[in-house]
Amino acid sequence: MKMYKYFLFFLLLSASVNLYGQEDDLLSLLDEEETINYTTASFKATRIINLHSLESMSAGELDIKIQHRFGFISGGAYELWGLDQSTIRIGADYGITDCFMIGFGRSSYEKTYDGFMKLKVLRQSTGARKMPITLALFSSMAIKTLKPSDPDRENYFSNKLYYAFQMMLGRKFSDAFSLQISPSLVHRNLVATEDIANDVLAMGFGGRIKLSKRVSLNAEYIYVLPDQLAEGYHNSLSIGFDIETGGHVFQLHFSNSTSMIEKGFIAETVGEWGKGDIHFGFNISRVFNLK
Repeated sequence: MKMYKYFLFFLLLSASVNLYGQEDDLLSLLDEEETINYTTASFKATRIINLHSLESMSAGELDIKIQHRFGFISGGAYELWGLDQSTIRIGADYGITDCFMIGFGRSSYEKTYDGFMKLKVLRQSTGARKMPITLALFSSMAIKTLKPSDPDRENYFSNKLYYAFQMMLGRKFSDAFSLQISPSLVHRNLVATEDIANDVLAMGFGGRIKLSKRVSLNAEYIYVLPDQLAEGYHNSLSIGFDIETGGHVFQLHFSNSTSMIEKGFIAETVGEWGKGDIHFGFNISRVFNLK
């Protein structure tokens, strides 16, 4: 009789453990369903090459960024294939929240100061909230402080200002491949002649292919709508590599654009790839966590 009681007790205990395990499995499934899994690292930095990527700094993160472009390779041996010349921009990007960042920089090109804001409106995610894309909005303002060649026209403060607006729409299709499109508008308060448009509409395309754990191939092309560019200006094309080393991201690339702000590389690119008017350049990004 006692053996029967022990056997019955053992069966009840086994059933209880089994039911408890099933309950844990069900709760785990519910937790997974309620969790929002946001996609990260669509691009390794906040820039693809020249174009802003859909990435932004996290809250409290400061990104010190040095951007450098040598001269045209077509300069040949006399110019050491562009290494005798350089254009540089030094800037700082800061994350106010995980979805909102600001930045400021100064370029040697036309001695330009620029500031921008970028807001991530939608974030690609799975789980409880399924969102197939990331959408970010960007706006910037720049001022040229180069001494005017025509003081009568350029001495007005407003004539030195430039604006840019972009929408960044993209998706990380896999761990190895991300794609982004960037409808863009550049406005220049002052242009050289009446034949040049103050407003320039363009469509940017950017992509990233992961080659290894720390190296990726990046490319971008900016198509300016017909009759927007003045004679002598061309669409921007850039190709390069991202190399991640801990807190640094090194971006090595080739581009026909000299300027590193939207007004320049969208509306005022003078280089032609077919003629060897290509800059070798790099971006160095160092992130500090201040929060």
